[in-house]
Amino acid sequence: MNAPSLSLTANAAKRVATIAEKQAKPAILRLSVEGGGCSGFQYKFDLADGPDGDDMVSETDGVRLVVDPVSLDLVAGSTVDFVESLGGAAFKVENPQAAAGCGCGSSFGI
Repeated sequence: MNAPSLSLTANAAKRVATIAEKQAKPAILRLSVEGGGCSGFQYKFDLADGPDGDDMVSETDGVRLVVDPVSLDLVAGSTVDFVESLGGAAFKVENPQAAAGCGCGSSFGI
């Protein structure tokens, strides 16, 4: 069985590497999904010390993206990008499973 695809853009990988270097941590971004937000679920990003045993791991330019199995069900097929605009700079998840989202892009509904 193939693992669901999940990827980190080169721009997002560069940003994670920069943040990790400043915090003297490994370049590992953990994406998780929690209940809440204005659309039902919200994305949460943290730097991780390493993947847990059952995490899905994706790597781009030496930076790893890790997702737990429960969250993976909600974000499978997604791409994580880092975008800068007049509204600020943030990680953005392009989630093909999201049926609804909010204006800020940090929450979604299935």
